[in-house]
Amino acid sequence: MDQKNTHESVQSDPEATEKAVCARCGITADGTPPTWTCSVENGRRSYLCDDCARANIRSIEGRLDSSWW
Repeated sequence: MDQKNTHESVQSDPEATEKAVCARCGITADGTPPTWTCSVENGRRSYLCDDCARANIRSIEGRLDSSWW
């Protein structure tokens, strides 16, 4: 049986190679850290670093749809 090398066919995630920038404080990180908060507002993706997300958790929760609760 002939097997293909799956490592060659897998394409890398384009976001993983870009720098993520916190929308509040402007700190940057390579790729998108899994602990950062991501939101889509007006069709644009924005990120909050850990510290900014913790400081603004009430306003983040306030924007969730009522069906979430």
